[in-house]
Amino acid sequence: MAYKISDECISCGACAGECPVGAISEGASHYEIDADSCLDCGACAATCPTGAIEA
Repeated sequence: MAYKISDECISCGACAGECPVGAISEGASHYEIDADSCLDCGACAATCPTGAIEA
């Protein structure tokens, strides 16, 4: 199951730089993860300052 970013995201971009496959991009209201590209590695979740990324 791919990781997801909740509305608690502050659009800081920390997660996008940590994704090894580039599955994270800026969306309309916050960053989003492309579920088809996500490897479920969790690298993004560890960098989120608000804890907005969950499996």
